[in-house]
Amino acid sequence: MGTDFTNELYDLHHGNVSEIYSEWPAPDLIISDGAYGVRGFRGDTADSTGLVDWYQPHVLEWAKAAKPSTSLWFWNTEVGWATVHPLLLATGWEYVQLAIWDKGLAHIAGNVNGKTIRQLPVVTEVSALYRRKLFLDTGDGQTLAVKEWLRAEWQRSGLPLCKANEACEVKNAATRKYLTADWLWYWPPGEAVRKMADYCTVFGKPTNRPYFSLDGTKPVTSEEWDRMRAVWNHRNGITNVWSRPPLADSERLRGTMERSAPRTYKPTKQSAAHLNQKPLDLMLTQIAAATCEGNVVWEPFGGLASASVASVLLGRHACASEIDDTFVGLAKGRLDEAYDSFKRNGTFVFEEAE
Repeated sequence: MGTDFTNELYDLHHGNVSEIYSEWPAPDLIISDGAYGVRGFRGDTADSTGLVDWYQPHVLEWAKAAKPSTSLWFWNTEVGWATVHPLLLATGWEYVQLAIWDKGLAHIAGNVNGKTIRQLPVVTEVSALYRRKLFLDTGDGQTLAVKEWLRAEWQRSGLPLCKANEACEVKNAATRKYLTADWLWYWPPGEAVRKMADYCTVFGKPTNRPYFSLDGTKPVTSEEWDRMRAVWNHRNGITNVWSRPPLADSERLRGTMERSAPRTYKPTKQSAAHLNQKPLDLMLTQIAAATCEGNVVWEPFGGLASASVASVLLGRHACASEIDDTFVGLAKGRLDEAYDSFKRNGTFVFEEAE
């Protein structure tokens, strides 16, 4: 067991994250920035072929700890993400979209020999958003995906589908969105599910199992239903392409004098402390979009703990782990600064929201 540093807004584990998963509170969001298959840190694989084996024990732990509403941002190269994607699907994660970080020409300036390169210069990383695929018990030994479960619960009452509109006090939204069998399906708000449960209880066939029940003993409440849906806080103007220059100047931590494979064999005081430090603004964007204040954010492969720093600034509770001694020291310093900022200034506010 490694060393832990904690306060009210973060838990930083110095050691292997596998030692601590079971002790962390259930995550509302996981931000993974682990192996890329480019030998970027000690323990990284040499290419993408080893990534599934590298990630599998971690992905299994994530699935075990996740809530129905947990989201995941998975950072990697394009081929690294594509390699691990089937593993994520197989363990209950549902793909939502791919965000692309376009670092621009500044990322390759002076680093490409046009006479020898045999491909287009790469200036991107990707971060895929996933949510848990929700399955619910039908009471007869089966489970259905939430879309099919809602329709089956209504049909169990023996009432025609059109009556769902009357139950929800709408013209046709209930049958067109909430109970539809086609691709137009829309997650219903908790209040609509409660109204359908009440209506079926009064007008549907008598049943020993309550309608729209999660536990088989009582109908779901609107609050219980809403808690199962993943958080999404929309910001206008933010798309899935992030045109953002690579870290430079004061943004990037430097001067640890540690060798970093495969590129920095003779480090100087100007060498980057970590080859894959993420921009804080991108971390803030991801966390603000997929969590609410007070939520728990896991950063299992902490590095410099950029995601956890952003979490603290936003008033979330960060759980991070890092095995490297130098990175842990830098991460703790950054987390303490973020905590002091939060205590002085309150929750970070994006400029366009002021």
